[in-house]
Amino acid sequence: MLRLVQTQPPATKAILSNADMDESALLTAIAEQNTAAFEMFYKIYYPRLYRFILRMTQFPDVVEELIQETLLVIWDKPHSFNHTSKISTWVFGIAYNKSLKMMSISKQRSFDIDIDELNDSLGDPLANPAHYLENADWLSSAMTTLSAEQRAVIELTFYHGFAYQEIAKILNCPENTVKTRMFHARKKLQLFVDTEEN
Repeated sequence: MLRLVQTQPPATKAILSNADMDESALLTAIAEQNTAAFEMFYKIYYPRLYRFILRMTQFPDVVEELIQETLLVIWDKPHSFNHTSKISTWVFGIAYNKSLKMMSISKQRSFDIDIDELNDSLGDPLANPAHYLENADWLSSAMTTLSAEQRAVIELTFYHGFAYQEIAKILNCPENTVKTRMFHARKKLQLFVDTEEN
């Protein structure tokens, strides 16, 4: 007679069956070294972090490594979340700091990367058309004219929907600094538009 054996603890099943994903419950389960909860957390954040890190660093080769480093912190130190912000704010803050550190170490913190060089690094468009189209759009080109800090502000505001106050926490800077970076980013983007139109 075939006997069914439960392979996951009941808490994991409850998390997995919850349609309204509760990130707080996932983080609690991760603190208990629940690999299924971490896998769900990974699936939630991977695409968001991929886009954010790529836009910020402009270096596709390091994105995977930075995502792994960011999520490794979540796995190793889930108790370091201090509950003074949203979990997403904490996660993006870790990713931002990891990205800045990598850029500083490798001295690749370039504010004016060559667009042809970026397209070359993205590889053959036929190999991954969706990825290529996403990164070859007009905004990607325009974003290369911004500093990493300005790209982070634009990305977090328009693609991830964070408020300036939350962005200030992620970037560990005053809210007015976020506003200033947004101001200068918009001016540079306008200049890019004017240049493209002429």
